[in-house]
Amino acid sequence: MQPRLLSRTFLALALCSSVASAQQASDTVAPEKATAVATAQRVEAKSFMVAAANPLAAEAGRDVIANGGNAIDAMVAVQTVLGLVEPQSSGLGGGAFLVYYDSKSGKLTTFDGRETAPMEATPKLFLDAKGQPLKFMDAVVGGRSVGTPGTVRLLEDVHKRFGKAEWASLLKPAQTLATQGFRVSPRLASLVASEGDRLKTYKETTSYFFDSSGAALKAGTVLKNPSYADTLALLAKDGADAFYKGKIAEDIVKTVREAAGNPGVLSLADLSNYRIIEREPVCFTYRALDVCGMGPPSSGAVAVSQILGLSENFDLKALGPQNVESWRIIGDAQRLAFADRERYVADPNFVPLPIKGLLDKSYLGERARLLDGDKALSKDAVKAGEPGWDHALLFGRDAALELPSTSHFVIVDKEGNVVSMTTTIENGFGSRLMTNGFLLNNELTDFSFKTHDGGLPIANRVEPGKRPRSSMAPTIVMKDGKPLLAIGSPGGSQIIGYVAQALIAYIDWGMPVEEIVAQPHLINRFGTYDIEAGTKAEDMAEPLKSLGYDVKPGEMNSGLHAIEITGRGLAGSADPRREGVAVGE
Repeated sequence: MQPRLLSRTFLALALCSSVASAQQASDTVAPEKATAVATAQRVEAKSFMVAAANPLAAEAGRDVIANGGNAIDAMVAVQTVLGLVEPQSSGLGGGAFLVYYDSKSGKLTTFDGRETAPMEATPKLFLDAKGQPLKFMDAVVGGRSVGTPGTVRLLEDVHKRFGKAEWASLLKPAQTLATQGFRVSPRLASLVASEGDRLKTYKETTSYFFDSSGAALKAGTVLKNPSYADTLALLAKDGADAFYKGKIAEDIVKTVREAAGNPGVLSLADLSNYRIIEREPVCFTYRALDVCGMGPPSSGAVAVSQILGLSENFDLKALGPQNVESWRIIGDAQRLAFADRERYVADPNFVPLPIKGLLDKSYLGERARLLDGDKALSKDAVKAGEPGWDHALLFGRDAALELPSTSHFVIVDKEGNVVSMTTTIENGFGSRLMTNGFLLNNELTDFSFKTHDGGLPIANRVEPGKRPRSSMAPTIVMKDGKPLLAIGSPGGSQIIGYVAQALIAYIDWGMPVEEIVAQPHLINRFGTYDIEAGTKAEDMAEPLKSLGYDVKPGEMNSGLHAIEITGRGLAGSADPRREGVAVGE
């Protein structure tokens, strides 16, 4: 489609207020079930710190920095260990978004390692024979949902540019664990058991996660993954090309295209042509701090910024976290941000995006007037706004067409470099397809299953080579041009609320890092107020109902990791809802 026609089409979409919501199926599904909750710990260090979702991964990152590596070197070690010990959440078969502060240049930048739709994909990929959207899990399990993985290319490209240590040495911790075995964590064991038969759909996955009698892996079992070790050995020798070309690539394509019952269309060309994209960060000034994150195809930074920008018009500090009025403002701010997100945000190489308009203070101030009442916004009042358009931002700088289950970790090294990276295979255990020791993503289900709404095209529909919209929100907060806080979370579309809530708690309510990651969650994306069951959030249930909200207690499976950088040193913490730790020296 010609750019002018594309612009005209989507401008019409933007201005048409009668178009119904294009909420994507994945938005309503938690990627992983919750497991046991611990107590958040505050960890302080003088020199460097790593916070990640599994102690083995965090320790691998710490060892890299202790031995002279930097934050980017540690990132490679952390990710490859996570892919082994937390395979349901992220890994070589998925994608990632990285927000990086380089202390030498003083520059903040972002890298898009989001998966891409295969070139053989069509807008009807997730429609059945009658043209109706598939049931979500029917689309997930199998090859249909697998996008071109981006994580391996991101790790290598960024390491070549910023890393110090030898590439092969950074893969050694995961390689050793895969060869010698690691103890299955309680969380992994619980998630395997809860998946049951769905995880038994395909032979290779079944044989890895279940014993010969069909019983799920037990916590404490020593699990070896020689195939993963072999993959890492090839990557150590030949770099990312060993993944995107040759035997591994052939195995990935075969696994996807021959997936019984639900084959996909990924090709060798998709893999060999994959490229990461460096993008400008999306930054928003909130209470004199610059909150910076990942722009489209992630909706994370835009939506988080909008929530902050709408909330900024009210004195949340004075109201405090125990006041239902705070949660009315924050909850309805989330709903308005999600309405804009559904309408406008998608892959910027395919869709014109009014990012400047969406984050304009006057636009957000006008939208904030909707929050001036004392009751919950009615369903009819929650609509996408009409931001100004800046056609200089219609397309990204790089030509991506020449050819986004989740974990988050943060790293600060001795030199002051900062990594905030959210990494994913989308749903827990991804597509349930496994090859060469790693699971393949189901990232394509982050596209809208519908292609049109009210006769107009949906921005986040499937298109060949396109990157699906994500909610991942890796974030670095800047103060006077220097990093102050690195934070992010897994959790599907609830990520946006988790991160926004944590930032408000940190900036407005002065909570320390161990409290912002442990704070009970209250999230409102689409009208129903989700509150975290079994926590003090339930104290807000009746007050919220009295304001007119439907309230639903339930699991709120965040995985926030945060590191604060101050003149006194570093303070970090890991979300008590998962198995993460912060370590440093």
